[in-house]
Amino acid sequence: MHKYTCFIRTIISCFCIVCCFLESFSQQPLRVGAECTEDYIPYIQDKRVAVVANQTSVVQGVHLVDTLMRLDVPVKKIFCPEHGFRGNADAGEHLQNSIDSISGLPIISLYGTHKKPYAHDLENIDIIVFDIQDVGARFYTYISTMHYIMEACAELSIECMILDRPNPHGFYIDGPILESSYTSFVGMHPVPVVHGMTIGEYARMINGERWLKNGIQCDLTVVLCDGYDHSMRYQLPIPPSPNLPNMQAVYLYPSLCFFEGTVFSCGRGTDFPFQLVGAPEYSDTSFSFMPRSIQGASKNPPHKNKMCYGIDLRTYAIDSLAEKGLLLEIFVQAYEKYPHKTAFFIPFFTTLAGTKSLQKALVSQISVSEIKQSWQHDLQKFNAIRKKYLLYPDFK
Repeated sequence: MHKYTCFIRTIISCFCIVCCFLESFSQQPLRVGAECTEDYIPYIQDKRVAVVANQTSVVQGVHLVDTLMRLDVPVKKIFCPEHGFRGNADAGEHLQNSIDSISGLPIISLYGTHKKPYAHDLENIDIIVFDIQDVGARFYTYISTMHYIMEACAELSIECMILDRPNPHGFYIDGPILESSYTSFVGMHPVPVVHGMTIGEYARMINGERWLKNGIQCDLTVVLCDGYDHSMRYQLPIPPSPNLPNMQAVYLYPSLCFFEGTVFSCGRGTDFPFQLVGAPEYSDTSFSFMPRSIQGASKNPPHKNKMCYGIDLRTYAIDSLAEKGLLLEIFVQAYEKYPHKTAFFIPFFTTLAGTKSLQKALVSQISVSEIKQSWQHDLQKFNAIRKKYLLYPDFK
C-alpha cells in the first residue's frame, strides 16, 4: 500500500511539474520580428541593405540599425517616415535628408513631396528591411510609407522584408471602408478604419490584392513575431509618435482622430494628446485645457493659446473596446452640444472617414448603433479578404 501511495504521489508530482512547465512556456514573452534575428540575419548578411525605421525599431533595447551593424550586416542607408528617424518631428512636418549621428549612415526622409524612394535612392541596394511599429488605424501613415516602399521594390526588382510587430488594435475591426474616390496618404486602400492586421499581414494584403501601381507585386518576405495572436492586448514598449505618448492615447486614437476633421482640438499641444477633445466655443462643460506650442510634438496646434472646453478621456474605460469598437458616442456627444453645427466639420473629415456617408449620418443624428449597422455588410466582405493574409490565430 505504501509503495502504491508513493507511486501515485510521484505521478502527481510529475504532472504538476509538466503543468508548471507548460504554464511557464505559455507565459514566455512575445518576441517581435526584429528580435528573431536567427530568422533573418543569415539571409541578409551578404546583401546590401537599406532600412526603413524610426524610434520604435528596437531589438532588446538597441536600435535595429545598430544591431544590424554590430552583426556585420552591410547597411547602406536609412529611410524614415513621418515624425523622422528618432520620432521627434511634428505630424506633417517636412524633414530634410541628413546623416545619422550614431551610425554615420545617410537618412532619407519619406514624407512631404518625397513619399516614395527614387530610383537613385536605391542604387546598389539588394533588399529593403522595414521595421516600424504601426498603430492599426487606416489613417496612420506608416502603412502608406510601406505601400510606397513595396512599390519601389517591385519596380526596381529589389527584395522587401517586413520585420513584423503586433497591432495594438489587432483584436477587432470597425469603421467604414475607404471609397476609392477618397484615396489619399491618410487612406490608400479599401479597408476599414480599424483593420485588425499586423503590418506584415497588411503588406501581404497589399501585395496579394495587387494594390500597388499597375497591379505589380514585390518580392516580399515577412519575419513573424513569436508568440503573438490577435486576441492579445499588446502594450507598446515605445510611443509610436510624439502625440501618442501612452496606451490610453493609442487605444483612443482611431476614434478621436475623426476630430482632426472638425473645429475641435484633440489635445495636441497638451501633455495628454488624443485623450482630450474640445473647442473654445464648446462651453457646456466644466472641463477645460489650453493647447500650447510643444517642440517636437505640436509647434502650432489647433487653438494654440486659447482656452478650450470639452471632454476629458484620460480615465475613459477602454477595456471593452473589442465589443464597442470605434467610440462614436464621444463624437455624437460633441456634435450635439456644439452651438455652431454648420461650422463643426471641415473638408478633411471626409478624407479621414474615406466616405461622405459618415458625416451625413452624424448630421442627420442617426443613432450610433444604426451607423455601425450600416457598414457591417462591408466589414464582413473585408474580413473574408483579410483572413486570406493572416499569419497568426485570429480573435474569433
